Amino acid sequence: MKKLFTLFTLILCIAFASTTVFAESAPTRIKDIAKIQGVRDNQLIGYGLVVGLQGTGDSDKITPMITTTASMLRTFGVSADTSGIKYKNIAVVMVTATLPPFIREGDTIDITVSSMGDASSIQGGTLLQTPLRAGNGEVYAVAQGPVSTGGFTAGSGGGASAQKNFPTVGTTPNGAIVERTVEDDLGENGTLSLSLASADFTTASRITKAINAAYGNIAHATNPSRIDINIPNNYRSNVVEFVSTIEELSVTPDTVAKIVFNERTGTIVMGGNVTVDECAITQGGLSISVTRDKTVSQPAPFSYGTTIVTRTEDVDVEEQRSNSIVIPATTSINDIVGALNAVGATPRDCISILQAMKAAGAIHAVLEII
Repeated sequence: MKKLFTLFTLILCIAFASTTVFAESAPTRIKDIAKIQGVRDNQLIGYGLVVGLQGTGDSDKITPMITTTASMLRTFGVSADTSGIKYKNIAVVMVTATLPPFIREGDTIDITVSSMGDASSIQGGTLLQTPLRAGNGEVYAVAQGPVSTGGFTAGSGGGASAQKNFPTVGTTPNGAIVERTVEDDLGENGTLSLSLASADFTTASRITKAINAAYGNIAHATNPSRIDINIPNNYRSNVVEFVSTIEELSVTPDTVAKIVFNERTGTIVMGGNVTVDECAITQGGLSISVTRDKTVSQPAPFSYGTTIVTRTEDVDVEEQRSNSIVIPATTSINDIVGALNAVGATPRDCISILQAMKAAGAIHAVLEII
């Protein structure tokens, strides 16, 4: 009997392994868990017009498009009388872009063009010169060029239509020219700062020790998410190489004990440092099935009776046998999963069981549902 129970548990463990993942920390490059502070992208945004559309632009009900068109014409010394303009060939749009770090004047960046009005498509249109501003209101790039949506909208007068992708959103590769650079003074005053992707005291301490072991006492952690580094004198003129060597150092990041559930797919990801106190688990269920049927009663031949239809209902109740198991205090996540498998718990059952264990104070981990 004991051998059969062991075999049954092993089979359940193999089946459960396809939906349960154990996350354990492994040696990782500093580059993958931290970045140089201040080296970041900047968002740009602008407001402009797309022209040259084949009747798929905004209607004359979109007031911003009309006023923007009139304002643009006035800048070119053209009369503001726009009565002769076919508005369906024009669309008012928002233009967005990302300004990478260390980019210089004259470089080009990609842009995204999105319709603001009731245009059905901006495919084939041309974006007119549009200043792109940062959050401080300053212009850092100017965008212009043909718009490609990679989609289409087709229809007929009878109401049938077809659409691919989103023809009201398009892109222009290298559609903006950088006019101003965001100055990034890398290594100014002979110092650098590392910013951790996830603030953690232990990880910050390990990174500091790894850097000091390689270059001497040049780094110290000011808080769980920041490490200040003094650049050695022999690297002052070659900061890029120094940063490259720092990023290649390996450390083992520390993580909080966490269990992540995905209730839609039944996936459970557990950290390898999850621990549990001794507790007892009982797993079972009650199944109730209600079925409906119709019964037809026919009158006797040559009688004056009528056909009567009656409904009958059958209720079937089945209570499953509850399984109980005691989990001893352990530090092995494999023991937890093995115990849950022993009571025949499915991944979705495990979600409920682990939540109950957390509520009882028996499991030491952060539970997160996605």
